[in-house]
Amino acid sequence: MNQTSILPDLWDLPELFRRRVGAKAGRQRAMQADDHLLLITHLPPKPGEKHRTGRFFWRNPSGEWSSNDLGKGISTLSRHLEDYKTAIEKLEKEEEHAVVSGDYFRVISHLSPLLRSTRNLHSALQEARELTGHDQAIINLRDRAYDLERKADLLYSEAKNELDFLIAMQAEEQAANSYRMSISSHRLNILVAFFFPIVTLATIFGVNLEHGMENMEAPWPFLGLLGLGVMLGLGLNAFVNIPINNAKKKRRESESRPPHEPG
Repeated sequence: MNQTSILPDLWDLPELFRRRVGAKAGRQRAMQADDHLLLITHLPPKPGEKHRTGRFFWRNPSGEWSSNDLGKGISTLSRHLEDYKTAIEKLEKEEEHAVVSGDYFRVISHLSPLLRSTRNLHSALQEARELTGHDQAIINLRDRAYDLERKADLLYSEAKNELDFLIAMQAEEQAANSYRMSISSHRLNILVAFFFPIVTLATIFGVNLEHGMENMEAPWPFLGLLGLGVMLGLGLNAFVNIPINNAKKKRRESESRPPHEPG
């Protein structure tokens, strides 16, 4: 007997099976010899798990099924598929509650190995169906595995599309913000270029002109100039931010527009 095989020692298996299975489960597959059928599958992969844990199902010539960790009977295979179904449904709930890109990325990273394992499980059951002929129980299990594979595949595609859409929306919003800021910066540069010569000449030669407010009672001249400066600053701020305010207005109108109303 091959002592490096991880198959249960209590199973009365053909020696060929033990020679073909080593210290690790390897890929998911089916084997048949002397009317014995051996299914090598994997447990549903857990997040961050690098190595797959094997789960084995053996059908003896009498048609009796046994599992290395789920007991006996054909129901053990059904329980194995239920483990996959539970794992997929858990990720499906996480995808429904995902909001930011990190949530979608976490779902995709956890779903990717689960999808591959489900696809390989379906292939192993299809291989078992081909080896056994028209065993109705295996056919039903294979069809259930296909449904799980399709469900995982659709969930993966949906999560990936949501992530791509979210990234595209963020990129579009960033591009729009950059465009609005460039317009505002351009307007400020024009204002600076316009007033720079005046300010430079005034600084060099001085502009201490008599304006009649020197003899007014303090602090009214100061407060008047301060108020005038605030008003001019607000007007300049409104002029510079016209592109940003228009973009915000259009965005609010777009969000409040009914879906059937054309843009």
